[in-house]
Amino acid sequence: MLTKMSLPIPPKFLLPLKSPPIHHHQAPPPLAPPRAAISISIPETGLGRTGTILDDSTSSAFRDYQSLFVSQRSETVEPVVIKPIEGSIPLNFPSGTYYLAGPGLFTDDHGSTVHPLDGHGYLRAFHIDGNKRKATFTAKYVKTEAKEEEHDPVTDTWRFTHRGPFSVLKGGKRFGNTKVMKNVANTSVLKWAGRLLCLWEGGEPYEIESGSLDTVGRFNVEINGCDDDDDSSDRDLSGHDIWDTAADLLKPILQGVFKMPPKRFLSHYKVDGRRNRLLTVTCNAEDMLLPRSNFTFCEYDSEFKLIQTREFKIDDHMMIHDWAFTDTHYILFANRVKLDPLGSIAAMCGMSPMVSALSLNPSNESSPIYILPRFSDKSMGDRDWRDPVELSSQLWLIHSGNAYETREDNGDLKIQIQASACSYRWFDFQKMFGYDWQRNNLDPSVMNLNRGDDKLLPHLVKVSMTLDSFGDCKSCDVEPLNGWNKPSDFPVINSSWSGKKNKYMYSAASSGTRGELPHFPFDMVVKFDLDSNLVRTWSTGARRFVGEPMFVPKNSDEGGEEEDDGYILVVEYAVSVERCYLVILDAKKIGESDAVVSRLEVPRNLTFPMGFHGLWASD
Repeated sequence: MLTKMSLPIPPKFLLPLKSPPIHHHQAPPPLAPPRAAISISIPETGLGRTGTILDDSTSSAFRDYQSLFVSQRSETVEPVVIKPIEGSIPLNFPSGTYYLAGPGLFTDDHGSTVHPLDGHGYLRAFHIDGNKRKATFTAKYVKTEAKEEEHDPVTDTWRFTHRGPFSVLKGGKRFGNTKVMKNVANTSVLKWAGRLLCLWEGGEPYEIESGSLDTVGRFNVEINGCDDDDDSSDRDLSGHDIWDTAADLLKPILQGVFKMPPKRFLSHYKVDGRRNRLLTVTCNAEDMLLPRSNFTFCEYDSEFKLIQTREFKIDDHMMIHDWAFTDTHYILFANRVKLDPLGSIAAMCGMSPMVSALSLNPSNESSPIYILPRFSDKSMGDRDWRDPVELSSQLWLIHSGNAYETREDNGDLKIQIQASACSYRWFDFQKMFGYDWQRNNLDPSVMNLNRGDDKLLPHLVKVSMTLDSFGDCKSCDVEPLNGWNKPSDFPVINSSWSGKKNKYMYSAASSGTRGELPHFPFDMVVKFDLDSNLVRTWSTGARRFVGEPMFVPKNSDEGGEEEDDGYILVVEYAVSVERCYLVILDAKKIGESDAVVSRLEVPRNLTFPMGFHGLWASD
């Protein structure tokens, strides 16, 4: 069952602006009945940019945007066979599963709509049998503690009782609603040592049975202590200071009253393929209220045994979502925040989201980058890791694609980071995806700025720095990746090149052809040739959008020697026909007319909302 819209869609809005291409072996897509998105009301000024409520393109764009975040309450009981409507699964495609994490439910049955980042985790799995060239689809909610509290399985109804950090509830409890860090396990998915885990930014991962997608339960990731004889931590030995005392006072309040875990387990992890290690990072819960940050980096072997822990206390108030690593370093961009007293009061009273307690801190025109040693040797001479490298640009790092380092003959250390970043001037915790808790809708204009302001939006950058043999910074520069300036995000590479010099990178991006949605959602996949400084693209049809691309290498006996020997998986959201498709692109042919190898159709009753981060796990 899908949720209901408060405003019925006139029949004319069911027609695409331009009909999607019809292949000779494919019947024309039937017109679909109106489908529910989250409860919305069209603003009088359209998108706040151009046009009015009478402008068909504006109102259609508004509805299309809402449709990407429609709630999907249905789950599969058994895997459902999905068939190609275009092409076929290639002979050299490996057997494995593409897992995609993301929110599945945004609106309950009592009038509350939550921010997409607070939507309950809905895990999708596309299993591809490379030998039989067949695919199945499975989708289930992660049975988190929050889902058990907010979903009644007898009546199959939902009531949001805890708002989460980004939301305000209209039909639920406001004042005194102290549980604000409900773990919805909706952000990313990890498979390591035979275990499948769904991750969220502020709590422990949930373990999932990889075949059925049934929830096993919370997975206690070991983050304290290891068997390494070497002292592999960088604790501040200066003694107990005033902020330690403040932390000691905050911990029982945050953990006891507000039900926050002692450490935030970040949803982004890294895999060091050369050492066959999993790398994770956590930060202390009280850090968001103190002018300092504590990060604990952990490294696990192939059996999920903790083999190394390093702790860093940084005298800066930071909010980290993603990070990078090289062969010998962890890299953190200091996304700076500060406590907002007025926002804190409003948040505590339930009048605004909990993240209102924090705001960006643009007091420094530069962006500090912390280069933290992975090991105890002096890999950067006598450099003190507490002194960041300063980048003369206010970049808020969103997602890291790759980073690597090289040592020159003269002893210089060169580091390059490829990532997506936006400007401090645009980033807003409360308004991500255009969430408007007062109107109970998503406002696309927040993600689609006026011409001239688009440079503030997420885009791909290359940060290059050089440190001399003593660790002193000789240069640190940032530039658009391959000169590409269009709004882009979700940078990914062939994971075998993670942490070392790569030639290719892929991302989702916007072509800018949709007049009222020129910057987001994304409607194409971009391939960057970093050696030749070339950019190639594949675009969807009209009123179709894409999420994060995922690289899948070819079968080892069928190729895979070159970095781009493989395929790109990407989910296509066709709001024009109310369907989702798994699209397989030939990574070598992106930019050519025959890049699409196959397009597999998800059944209409299982059409799902936009996902966040995915994972390809080979059988």
